[in-house]
Amino acid sequence: MQRQSTMSFRPYQLGETALAAPRQMWLASLGAAAITRDWVQTEARQTFKSLVKEGTIVESRAVTFVGDQIEGSMSRANTMWKQTRATVESGVKQAAETAVALAQKALPRNLPKIELPPMMSKPAAKRATKAGKTAKARVVKARAGKVVKKAKRVVKGAAKR
Repeated sequence: MQRQSTMSFRPYQLGETALAAPRQMWLASLGAAAITRDWVQTEARQTFKSLVKEGTIVESRAVTFVGDQIEGSMSRANTMWKQTRATVESGVKQAAETAVALAQKALPRNLPKIELPPMMSKPAAKRATKAGKTAKARVVKARAGKVVKKAKRVVKGAAKR
């Protein structure tokens, strides 16, 4: 004798379950949309405002950092420029002195002496060079100041938004 199973197969129940599943998914999605809408209307505004505030703080720190880096780079560039200029000037001066010494040895001593015009004498040339250096330094400092001021304006403008 065969034993019968206590479970019975009910095809109509399987069909009802299969038809109910998409409806339940639809209702769950609809519920999620309603809850999300409520959340956006109440809590999301505050969350969004706090995110904007934090973003503004991070942006201002970044702009300040970049401004400081630019200022430091400009300072290092000015130092390198001064060192390079001094090296080139001393090299040219040494080459000129060597050329003069060679010319004095090679040329006869009885040639007439040539006087340079007053504007080409050393004291006046030194004064002009010194004035040019200070003017260039002022221009470089002014440019660096403008960059920093512009960065600060950007930060203030971002903070107002």
